[in-house]
Amino acid sequence: MAQFSSWIWGIPLLILLIGGGFFLFVYSGLVPFRYLGHAVNILRGKYDKHNSPGDLSHYEALSSAIAATVGMGNISGVAIAIATGGPGAIFWMWMSAFVGMATKFFTCSLAIMYRGKDEEGNIKGGPMYVITEGLGKQWKPLAIFFAAAGLIGTLPAFQANQLTQTLIDVFQVKESNVLTSKFLLGITIAIITSLVIFGGIKRIGKVAAKMVPMMVVIYLVTVLTILFLKFDQIPTIFSLIFDDASSGRAVLGGALGTVIITGIKRAAFSNEAGIGTAPMMHGTAKTNEPIREGLVAMLGPAIDTLLVCTLTALAILASGVWQNFEGNGISLTLSSFDNVLPYGLGSVILTICVLIFAFSTLFTYSFYGYSCLSFLTNTKTGKYYNYIYIITIVIASVIKLDFVINLIDSGYALMAIPTVISTLILAPKVKKAANDYFLKLKNNKL
Repeated sequence: MAQFSSWIWGIPLLILLIGGGFFLFVYSGLVPFRYLGHAVNILRGKYDKHNSPGDLSHYEALSSAIAATVGMGNISGVAIAIATGGPGAIFWMWMSAFVGMATKFFTCSLAIMYRGKDEEGNIKGGPMYVITEGLGKQWKPLAIFFAAAGLIGTLPAFQANQLTQTLIDVFQVKESNVLTSKFLLGITIAIITSLVIFGGIKRIGKVAAKMVPMMVVIYLVTVLTILFLKFDQIPTIFSLIFDDASSGRAVLGGALGTVIITGIKRAAFSNEAGIGTAPMMHGTAKTNEPIREGLVAMLGPAIDTLLVCTLTALAILASGVWQNFEGNGISLTLSSFDNVLPYGLGSVILTICVLIFAFSTLFTYSFYGYSCLSFLTNTKTGKYYNYIYIITIVIASVIKLDFVINLIDSGYALMAIPTVISTLILAPKVKKAANDYFLKLKNNKL
């Protein structure tokens, strides 16, 4: 699995994901970036029309998508990036986020532009429908390829694994009891998750809308406190990030390629731009305006990577723990927080954040897998995905982190191929729609 993950994340995929994203960034003429204020107004509900087709409001769609992205990737994934790629990996996460904003704008605009319907007449969105409705039935094998890869990429393995590891670390479970404890925790997490996901997309959207603001605020206050206590080190940390981004000196052997690939992989895992998951959620938004949803979706990578991931990285680097730490993932983040915050507050607060972050992602990801299986089969069969999902949570709680990372990375890489290819082909459709939309906005005709 490790060899396949390393191979699939080679130069061709990086060219497709980052090169494709950069093309979209330039091709957009940066026009969407000039309307971030308008995107916030859409999010506030200024343009909501309750009789529009779809299941979720703009805010619920973005909250659900962010619930999936602002999760363990921001806490544990950033630690993995620093541990394996050095501080310079953070710079390449930033670069990925900027092109990711453009990618999200195009992919999620297309998700509304080319929506499909299941056999029950329910509106569905996502790259598989963009491909079949936008490119034509002859492209259906590419849509099937995406949906099949999605069944792997949207498994809850990483979230379940790192959530159980957090609780094991915090409560300092004896080595002899670790496996049993992880198994019991896995069952508990599975039961809690099932209470939400079996309620369908509307319940997931409502729960996410309540959880996301709370989890982001708690986490930001905690990290800002750490940075306040280590304020004098912030300039040195930024200098280290920029220096290592172009040299790779912090990585064993000074491998600059490792720094870049690690940053891009972890950014893709964190904000999912170009992977194709977010369009499945944004495709259910109540709107007839594709560009409107694209603008809302564009805020995702900014919140996820430029804000939350950056703060996590600064907190880890400010602690100094990362330099001699023998471990990875959530264990590094926990040690960093505890190193700065007194009386074990770091572990307590981070555990609360991890619980909220992980569960918000666990609730949302089930919808992605359900959507993929429903496309491959039918809605009735698709509902069985939730049972597979729950079983996976228990299994993932007890297996090794390395296997989990390689499995999900491989799934993400395979999902990105059809998502980016279809987006690049249909990009002119989005640009034309964007020009029309912004002209109407300028003339107050919306």
